[in-house]
Amino acid sequence: MPRTQRNDNFIDKSFTVMADMILKMMPAKKSEKEAFAYYRDGMSAQADGEYAEAMENYREALILEEEPYDKSFILYNMGLIHASNGEHEIALEKYKEALDLNPRLCQALNNIAVIYHYKGEQAEASGDTDTAENLFDEAARYWLEAITIAPNNYIEAQNWMKNTGRMKNDIFF
Repeated sequence: MPRTQRNDNFIDKSFTVMADMILKMMPAKKSEKEAFAYYRDGMSAQADGEYAEAMENYREALILEEEPYDKSFILYNMGLIHASNGEHEIALEKYKEALDLNPRLCQALNNIAVIYHYKGEQAEASGDTDTAENLFDEAARYWLEAITIAPNNYIEAQNWMKNTGRMKNDIFF
């Protein structure tokens, strides 16, 4: 039974029924509709903390999905799961794959920066200041790109970059 048919509460069931109706009426190919259903089930499983199930659904959605923009969000969500499991290298790969398909996906840019910043803090704590500085610079590079796309977001990152001298000017658009 698909995940969407296992919802326990009225709101989830109502949303599922409406989403299924819209999906059936959409002028799209069968494979596109199936990709969306797998993606939706993956998001539901991810929200419930069922990461293995979410990954299975995302893998199926990725196979079926043809639209690069939509694929970028599938890869982004896969990256989120890997990052939450501490698999930072795999998460970085997924985020970068997502950016290859959608260069304006500022959430992926932010998450890459967060991982580099975390690794920088680890290197700094172990006394490897050169590696830490390189990782912090890499984090700043990704945050600057994200902030260029979404200037009102990532305020803490902007403050960190100002305080560390990695952002010389405020970004106004």
